[in-house]
Amino acid sequence: MTEGRRSYTRASEAERREDLILATLDCIAEFGIQGATVRQIANRAGVTGGLIRHYFSGKDQMLQEAYRKVMTGMSEIAIAAADLGNTPRARLQRFIVANVTPPVTDPRTLSLWAAFISHIQTDASFAAIHRDSYLAFLQALEGLLTAFFHAEGRKVSPAECRGFAIALNALVDGLWLEGTLAADMFGERELADVALSAVEALLRLPPGHLSGDVFSDDGAPQAL
Repeated sequence: MTEGRRSYTRASEAERREDLILATLDCIAEFGIQGATVRQIANRAGVTGGLIRHYFSGKDQMLQEAYRKVMTGMSEIAIAAADLGNTPRARLQRFIVANVTPPVTDPRTLSLWAAFISHIQTDASFAAIHRDSYLAFLQALEGLLTAFFHAEGRKVSPAECRGFAIALNALVDGLWLEGTLAADMFGERELADVALSAVEALLRLPPGHLSGDVFSDDGAPQAL
């Protein structure tokens, strides 16, 4: 097996399919969507084209699943970070910080996202994946906000909570883009501080209510 190829020794059906999706992403990152051929993907994975056809109907389906992987991957990291919090406030803090810091702010992820994004307006399948990913992210954020407001003893209607979630998503998206495109322009925790301060203003919270104790003296996120 040549270097860079993936091995399928004793792999389950699900693992083989997942590995093919990862090989697809590798090829897109290197050659772009148009340049990533089924043959190149098979070569990267160390399999035959026939095995790829066992799991996918063709390149279009492989690209769709690769895009889904990119979108769900970022959300899963942020949700996993939030789950480490021991209070609704801590979970909201962790979710926001995770979305504007590594590994979510990763140049490779950005390049993959940019490669796929033009397909949303021209391909119904990509549009559906984008919609599903956005709604799942929004739902997770609404859940965090609902729990946070309840713990704060603050009554917020479902419609108002949804509005906050939409606005916070847009805020996070913008900072994610900046932090990924120009990471060297910001201090280690600068974007996280900015994000939390902006969320405080958007949610009409006192300054420092979310951002006051996120980082320890050595710059590492505290165990909230």
